[in-house]
Amino acid sequence: MICAIVVAAGSGTRFGGRKQFIEVAGRSVVAWSIAACRSVASQVVVVVPADITPEDLPADLQADVVVVGGATRADSVRAGLASIHPHATCIIVHDAARPVAGAALFHAVTEAIAQGAAAAICATPVTDTVKVVAQRDGRSIVVDTLDRSSLVAVQTPQAFAPDVLRAAHASGGDATDDAGLVEALGETVVVVPGAPTNVKITDASDLDLIRASLS
Repeated sequence: MICAIVVAAGSGTRFGGRKQFIEVAGRSVVAWSIAACRSVASQVVVVVPADITPEDLPADLQADVVVVGGATRADSVRAGLASIHPHATCIIVHDAARPVAGAALFHAVTEAIAQGAAAAICATPVTDTVKVVAQRDGRSIVVDTLDRSSLVAVQTPQAFAPDVLRAAHASGGDATDDAGLVEALGETVVVVPGAPTNVKITDASDLDLIRASLS
């Protein structure tokens, strides 16, 4: 049984509001993300902000379970984990702010788990030159240039063996994604090709790309 956690508990500070609840192409962003998870998942748990009322949630939020999130992304995933079906064989974690993630990505990461991987993420190659900078005398200066051939930009969905994801969160630690917590356990994380079209809504300019994809 494949289950999914859709993380929709963010405040949208950089965007200027809760981007996960706005309407795009006739449906709320979070509803698009739930529908994307349904391509493989039998159960979808959605994590929402603690300070939101049921009346403020989108009417099309058709999740199997809705739970309140925590102060950090990791806290919110842990809240979702508590409601995952006990017979889950694979758990997906997906950001609500990636509403155009295609079914192929969900199939790719879950298939990796079915083949015995502890965790699987989708990612795209980094095409820009990446430099490490530091602050000195009030200025930003370059201190290193990274080899981009070994770098990838990570997306969601990410998929996990249930016992591995629960163990990763058992310490109560924090990371920018769940794969980081799994890495800290010493487990191997498999990388499958992501999609350039799998845009994450960060600011208002991203909405034009999302609308074009959904239309």
